[in-house]
Amino acid sequence: MKRIILVLLVVVAFSFNTQEVAAQEISPHAIGLRFGDSDGFGPEINYQHALRENNRLELGLSWHSRRHHDAIKLIGIYQWVWNIEGGFNWFAGPGAGLGNVSYNYDHRHPDYGRDSEFFAFISGAIGIEYNFNIPLMISLDARPQLNLGYNNDLGFDVGLGIRYQF
Repeated sequence: MKRIILVLLVVVAFSFNTQEVAAQEISPHAIGLRFGDSDGFGPEINYQHALRENNRLELGLSWHSRRHHDAIKLIGIYQWVWNIEGGFNWFAGPGAGLGNVSYNYDHRHPDYGRDSEFFAFISGAIGIEYNFNIPLMISLDARPQLNLGYNNDLGFDVGLGIRYQF
């Protein structure tokens, strides 16, 4: 059994290594918008900074609104990027962030039922992107999110992004 696990680990490590060698170089910087749906639809101002030829850091500031609460979140995600073919890449990585949620339970009485709380969360991202021949990139990704302090629950965010690369 130990040999099977060791062989599987070596195969997985080798496959990641060969994918990294085949990866196309990513843009040094990209900035744009990401539109997601976690806890209400909301935009995110998003920045990506390349760390190496196939690794990057993504930072985002988002705000989401629902009927009885509004939230603002700051997130950072470390991503590995692998080339599929041509301008298509897929990416994945871990992340974490901080947020603040404000509640208003009764819209008829604006001062009744107001409250707010700060929270932390652990997140990740997996997605696909396409780099056009012009400095434009579109992406579709999914971000599972474990909230620590705000409902202590697991959320799921799917988003569409558009970024300018420079």
